[in-house]
Amino acid sequence: MELLLWFWDVVVHLDRHLAVLLQQYGGWIYLILFAIVFCETGLVVTPFLPGDSLLFVAGTLWAAAGMRVEMLAATLIAAALCGDNVNYWVGRYIGPRVFRWEQSRWFNRRALDMTHEFYERHGGKTIIIARYVPLVRTFAPFVAGVGRMSYPRFLAYSVFAAALWVLSLTYAGYFFGNIVVVRENLTLVIFGIIGLSLMPLAIGYLRHRAQARRLAAPRGNA
Repeated sequence: MELLLWFWDVVVHLDRHLAVLLQQYGGWIYLILFAIVFCETGLVVTPFLPGDSLLFVAGTLWAAAGMRVEMLAATLIAAALCGDNVNYWVGRYIGPRVFRWEQSRWFNRRALDMTHEFYERHGGKTIIIARYVPLVRTFAPFVAGVGRMSYPRFLAYSVFAAALWVLSLTYAGYFFGNIVVVRENLTLVIFGIIGLSLMPLAIGYLRHRAQARRLAAPRGNA
């Protein structure tokens, strides 16, 4: 319970926690951010780490501190690319055996199945689309590896997706995060970013429920 409360506090007050880390560790903050984004992207057991909101808040803090956002963006793009590629090759090595895994304490089988279905519908575009969808973002490279997607094709999508994701959110934070209204309501902005990120999952879930009801209706009437 204490761990959940701590994680909730980090998510809700991400701006404060990141600001403290920046003050305490100085240049080491780049390594800390690299590690967080790498784990959130590259390890299927850590999809709960902050992603979209972390990038936005980081851009905001870099603007306030007068630091070079280019260095921040380069660090985060490198982290996202490394995470994607580690995830891809782990999936490729493990192969279809992973789909026989049942629910466990550390592995979210439902999220994997959902990502696989998402991948089947959208193909290579999933690598780009998934960058803005929590959970799917973590599992998409893994599923690409499991499905033995051509590595050059995967890499091309991965490079474009990582650059688009990082640049759009860090620069949004850099240019808009210090507007008075945004800065004074940054917690609400973080919740808004999280909500927008989760919207595709909610829409997909509602569509799945509606389709299930339509398929069950004839049997129910019979």
